Amino acid sequence: MATLVRSFAPTFPSVLQNFFNDFERVAPTHQHSFPAVNVLEDENEFKLELAAPGLKKEDFKINIHENVLTISAEQKTESEESKDNGKYTRKEFNYSSFKRSFTLPKTVDGDKIVASYNEGVLGLSLPKKEEAKPKEPRLIEIA
Repeated sequence: MATLVRSFAPTFPSVLQNFFNDFERVAPTHQHSFPAVNVLEDENEFKLELAAPGLKKEDFKINIHENVLTISAEQKTESEESKDNGKYTRKEFNYSSFKRSFTLPKTVDGDKIVASYNEGVLGLSLPKKEEAKPKEPRLIEIA
């Protein structure tokens, strides 16, 4: 039977983290991931919902080129703190970005795409071209 030995001695990185952290804050982790996307379709349009909490609408860039819709965002934050006695200064910055591209169906009218950002969700309405929308059945009379 194997015995699990647990060490309670702090690791070197945790000692440094405690030394440099004058206040409770965990060092940021760098994750390279894409925001989750939902795509909904009805007879008139596609709706795209992209989860991006913590961003502002100014952080986004949305463009369409050769039937490819590209959504990107970039966020930069900086903070600077100094001790009252002026013996040290600490400046931290965080940078995060993502880019997602979607090839649009030929049925989407790229000139009429609209976007909104509300409560951490970027929403895009991708209207279908008139000729792609379902037509009402037409009764043809016999002459």
